[in-house]
Amino acid sequence: MKKMQAISLITATALAIAAVAMGISARSSEADVPSPPAIGAAISDFTLPDADGKDHSLNSLKGKNGTVLIFIAVQCPVSNAYNERMEKLAQDYKARGITVIGINANSTESASDVKNHAAEKHLTFPILKDAGNKIADALGATRTPEAYFLDANNKLLFHGRIDNSKDMSQVRSSELRDALDTTLSGKPVAKTTANAFGCSIKRAE
Repeated sequence: MKKMQAISLITATALAIAAVAMGISARSSEADVPSPPAIGAAISDFTLPDADGKDHSLNSLKGKNGTVLIFIAVQCPVSNAYNERMEKLAQDYKARGITVIGINANSTESASDVKNHAAEKHLTFPILKDAGNKIADALGATRTPEAYFLDANNKLLFHGRIDNSKDMSQVRSSELRDALDTTLSGKPVAKTTANAFGCSIKRAE
């Protein structure tokens, strides 16, 4: 009886140590990600390939009235819950001079995965592949989906979630759309940040 109790105690201790170790590892990985740029900071031009390997710069794709960068994923259920909303966002604001650009920074998802996913989900906005998560690191992105709204001069005006819930029936606030509409009306964005939620970006080793 005592021997079984001892074995159980050792097992429980080992599991606890493993859990703590995994927790420390996850926090360390998250802590290694640089902080996002401050609101008002200018985002430098960058170049990434699309799923076909063709390079595109931010400045070649940006809209005349602004650009929305959204870190997205192929397999993340939260990101996938936003597919229709992201496509609708791209369509609604295209005519108003704002371009939506998707960025996939997951090391676990290939360019062909991104291409097939976009076709399957009917995503027509450009999606770029951030191999090595260089742009994700530069922007301090950690989640999918996670949005960055830049003005016509690539100045960061808003960073965070698209809205408050992956369940469309529970959406009560649409922070990203509010930021776009406010900017288009010539007024300053009132709520410049809102914590993004979703799956973690699977960074390269």
